Amino acid sequence: MTPPRHLVLLLLVFGLAAPASAQRAPSTPYVPAATWERRAPAQAGMDAARLDEAVQFAKERESAAPRDLEEAHYRTFGREPFGGAVGPFKPRGDATGIIVKNGYVVATWGDPERVDMTFSVTKSFVSTMVGLAVERGLIRSVDDTVRPYMAPVLHASTPALAPEGGRGRFDARATIDLFDTPHNRRITWRNLLQQASDWEGTLWGKPEWADRPSGQPATWWTRERMAPGTVHEYNDTRVNVLALAATNVWRRPLPEVLRELVMDPIGASPSWRWYGYDNSWIVLDGQLIQAVSGGGHWGGGMFISAWDQARFGLLTCRNGRWGAKQVIPESWVRLSRTPSAAQPDYGFMNYYLNTGKRRWPSAPESLFLHLGNGTNAVICDPERDLVIVARWIEGNAIDGLLQRVYAAVR
Repeated sequence: MTPPRHLVLLLLVFGLAAPASAQRAPSTPYVPAATWERRAPAQAGMDAARLDEAVQFAKERESAAPRDLEEAHYRTFGREPFGGAVGPFKPRGDATGIIVKNGYVVATWGDPERVDMTFSVTKSFVSTMVGLAVERGLIRSVDDTVRPYMAPVLHASTPALAPEGGRGRFDARATIDLFDTPHNRRITWRNLLQQASDWEGTLWGKPEWADRPSGQPATWWTRERMAPGTVHEYNDTRVNVLALAATNVWRRPLPEVLRELVMDPIGASPSWRWYGYDNSWIVLDGQLIQAVSGGGHWGGGMFISAWDQARFGLLTCRNGRWGAKQVIPESWVRLSRTPSAAQPDYGFMNYYLNTGKRRWPSAPESLFLHLGNGTNAVICDPERDLVIVARWIEGNAIDGLLQRVYAAVR
């Protein structure tokens, strides 16, 4: 039996209206403007009392290392061969942190506006520069060998220098060739990003073997090299090689590229700075620029506030998207979070992964951290849209902090 005409019209009206409402595109997740909006924990689905316990735990687990970070350097890395500082240091502030849920700030402690060193969190900015170069076709593939992209680099600090890792002749300025050995010619961008290159040589006066040296001193110069991609070794000289290689590809200072393509689009403050070393000046296309370092191992690296760390953390937690804008390609963030064959809990620098929940048992496996000495931790949980910045906390306290924050999530 055919329904009356007026019923057909009513069905059409309501039948069409309902799907339009149900299929409406979800609203863009909140991202902060210049001032970050706060929410009470309950508004973000968190228990206020338990969140307070987590904050108190972080404050009580402040790092015991000296607040004078240059002194801290000479107590640790400064004792290595060639361990002298060549970049700037800055005394640090109080234990500091921010907790962000669904894009809103639900807790802070310490002094989030203070600009401090962030050490190896800088490496995540280095790898981001490589990712954006891949997106723009400046690097065709991360599996390309790096050498074909490199021009000779003119070290501008002093004339009559012997080339890095070699011997000079006459009084000519020596160029730096980062990949001019049989082993180094085989190294790919992926190998450097995963810290599995076993690159050999000296850069900015720092031999690669002098960073966290192991084995017998007599073998530091002569040991057999491991095939690129097979063995992970955390090494700041090799990170600086990647930073210089990326500078060569961009033909611009990396801080300038980072500001234009990442930090300004996400509303970062004007207070962050990215430094290199006293002797890392080069001549690039007729301009004198400083090649930046990938961390604060010998000084330098990124100096940044906790607020700006949280912005970068939220950006990577949301797969490179900031509001309606894709700042970093989603494919690059996912690639950065892919475990490497040589080190399953490490992706591209400096994405630390929770593969098998081995590093942080209290957190989900999808968690990842941008992690630096200090300890500086930018903690990202994409499943819960949760970002935690914890600065100057003991490294072995991170899982305890996570345990307490997750206890506060309803």
